[in-house]
Amino acid sequence: MYVGRDMTELTMISKTDWKDSELAFFHHSMQQVVPYLNVEGQSLHRQIVEEIERRGGLKRNEADYTHGTKIQYD
Repeated sequence: MYVGRDMTELTMISKTDWKDSELAFFHHSMQQVVPYLNVEGQSLHRQIVEEIERRGGLKRNEADYTHGTKIQYD
C-alpha cells in the first residue's frame, strides 16, 4: 500500500521535487489506466515519464540485504 503524498499535493510542486517512490507509484498507477485518461491525465503521465527518464530511470544502483535493485513504493 502506498504511503506518501497524494496527487493533489504533488501537482502543486515541481516533478523534480518528487521522490523516486512517488514517481514510480503514480507512473505504475497511471500506466494501468492509460486508455481511460483524458488529455490532462495523459499530459501529467507524460511529465512523470519525462522526469523518470531525466533521472536515468528508477533502478537502484546496488542491492543490499534490505533492498533490491527495484524502487519500492509500498
